[in-house]
Amino acid sequence: MSEPVALPAFKDNYIWCLRQENKALVVDPGDPQVVLDYMQAEQLQLDMILVTHHHWDHVDGIAQLQQRYPKARVMLPATEQEKILARGEAVRHGDCIDWHQYQFQVMAVPGHTLGHLAYYCQPWLFCGDTLFNAGCGRLFEGTAEQMWQSLSSLMALPADTWLFPTHEYTLANLEFALWADPLNTALQPYLVKCQQLRAQNQATLPTLLSDQLRINPYLRAVDPALQQHWQQANALELFSFFRQRKDQW
Repeated sequence: MSEPVALPAFKDNYIWCLRQENKALVVDPGDPQVVLDYMQAEQLQLDMILVTHHHWDHVDGIAQLQQRYPKARVMLPATEQEKILARGEAVRHGDCIDWHQYQFQVMAVPGHTLGHLAYYCQPWLFCGDTLFNAGCGRLFEGTAEQMWQSLSSLMALPADTWLFPTHEYTLANLEFALWADPLNTALQPYLVKCQQLRAQNQATLPTLLSDQLRINPYLRAVDPALQQHWQQANALELFSFFRQRKDQW
């Protein structure tokens, strides 16, 4: 199995690309030129597009890519299809998408948007803007309860799952994590590691779920000691508290 490749786009986006011989699959192609340049450089044919949600920086490249690759299949979140100016196939929670030897399980992860999807192909999870390295997405449309339920479903995946979020937000997220989880001794060495990667212009992604369970304050809201530290009654209340404070950070 070839490893997904990060195609940097805009200020801090990644368009993830998976290849199979001369065929390619991309996730959330907001910038068409980045994809077109990579296809040409690597002599690939775009074969499939997976879309996690309707925000412009994830979908604005689809129509132009369809003009260049009209046979490419496009998988769109069923409940957000009308918000995306591109034609495609509606997919929803529980669906399975086959692409060559790969099979993607579609997971509903509302919170950032109401129809947000993630695509799980063990050991990889393409999670869009739901879960980041040391962070999670803003609640633009959903509730804290919805996002917490979504994160809980991702936390239940195998610990060796590789997460492929769509943004390079890691250093800013870790700055907040150091405040939110001040007694966590795993954070400082993890920050140094990520700072070194960014200093070399390398991505801090993908990231292992096992690492996120150690250092991501939103996932660590399940920790009774952290709940006690912030005087929150349960995981949902602590998660909500962290999300609200991060919005004002």
